[in-house]
Amino acid sequence: MRNMTEKVPSISEAEWEVMNVLWEKSPQTANDVITSLQGQKDWKAKTVRTLLDRLVQKGVAGVNKEQRVYTFYPLYSQDECQRAEAESFIKRIYGGTVKSMLVQFIEEDSLSEEEIEELKSILDEKPKKKK
Repeated sequence: MRNMTEKVPSISEAEWEVMNVLWEKSPQTANDVITSLQGQKDWKAKTVRTLLDRLVQKGVAGVNKEQRVYTFYPLYSQDECQRAEAESFIKRIYGGTVKSMLVQFIEEDSLSEEEIEELKSILDEKPKKKK
């Protein structure tokens, strides 16, 4: 079991595509992943295999080598990777403050009354941080 404070490795946009396939269904062979991506991406089989190898090297995906055909599976949940990516984005673009990001999105986006009410209820339910 992984230490929950362990940092999720950063993955590229192309690696996200492969991980989305693994999160949808796992374990899968490299050929399964290649087949799933064929309709979405114009990638050669070798490209997908390289991406799978990189994900294994980074420790984001695991590989079961006990069978004749290797199978791949995620080592982090989609939620864990999304949270890590969001934190990285907020640090890089907004200096680490969620408030700056939210203010910009709220000011620039035309939110419906329903969306505004939903955001208010989320904020109302969020426990307050102690200073």
